[in-house]
Amino acid sequence: MYNIALHIKVRDWLYILLIGIIFGTLLSTLGYALFELSLVDGAIFGFVLGFDITLFSLMFISNMNRYVLPNLREIYWLPLSMLFSFLSGFLGTILGVVTAKLLGIELIWAFVDTLFIVACAIGILTYIVGALLYRFVKMRNEKELIDSAYVESRLRSLETQLNPHFLFNALNSIAELIHHNPEKAEMAVLKVSTFLRNTMNETALLSLRDEIRNVKDYVDLENIRFSGKIVLHIDEDIPSWHIPKFSLQLLVENAIKHGFLSSNSVLNIFIEFQKEERKIDIRNDGEPMTKRKFGVGLSNLKQRLELLCKGDIVVLDEHEPTFSILLGECCESTNC
Repeated sequence: MYNIALHIKVRDWLYILLIGIIFGTLLSTLGYALFELSLVDGAIFGFVLGFDITLFSLMFISNMNRYVLPNLREIYWLPLSMLFSFLSGFLGTILGVVTAKLLGIELIWAFVDTLFIVACAIGILTYIVGALLYRFVKMRNEKELIDSAYVESRLRSLETQLNPHFLFNALNSIAELIHHNPEKAEMAVLKVSTFLRNTMNETALLSLRDEIRNVKDYVDLENIRFSGKIVLHIDEDIPSWHIPKFSLQLLVENAIKHGFLSSNSVLNIFIEFQKEERKIDIRNDGEPMTKRKFGVGLSNLKQRLELLCKGDIVVLDEHEPTFSILLGECCESTNC
């Protein structure tokens, strides 16, 4: 409850400060114009008044939200919020008038003769504005929480879908080996165990180096079945990026599944990095692509790239099968 109802970001306070100064300046200038007083004095006084009220609001409300309200029952939140919001406007007005006098600014008579009444009125006005801003901030925080929960739920769903996808392919490979080469089948089971241990972590993003290590482990696993005929070529200068887990492994798996020309051929898979464009190209010299439609694994990857990196995956070349992963700024949170 605290994060939703009480959390006000620094950005929110900057907006409130800007709105307070602009609103105070315009309203004060209008008042001075009606009383035929100096518009410059009116603008300066409005600026000072808006700044002081926002300053008190920042001190009172931030400290109240951080240190007072979390330790009290929710029934006390509303009256305390009303009190501190009122005090922000009341004391901000008093300080604004004192500052204006020190600056030699001519004041409207009401701020001189009936300062206490005017300060009370502005305190009530400050509470009303504060209540509206509170509702806005709370609704914004609730939306961000819902968005974040949706992304996390969607990612978990995609990863749950992905692990069986890998296991089905690996188990099918092992099943083929059991009858022809039991020793290789045993090695393959151990490789599957090692690979899954390396990849079964809670994070949705991996460093590019860790992802490449997993790809190498996966190719070692597949080379048990294909007798070392899969050859990886990876750029040595690896960027310090983070990418969704299994990104490269899925494309390498796709190349192996669809790329072999014959049982006697060697399949070369190239992984290249375009640093300026934040792009990773994965190509192979196997069979040309027959269709552009993505299956389960690549559709899964496309969705995770969109959710985690605002990225995409595209087909660059069908004749020499080439995929390109386009990366934005990857982050596991919607607030990044």
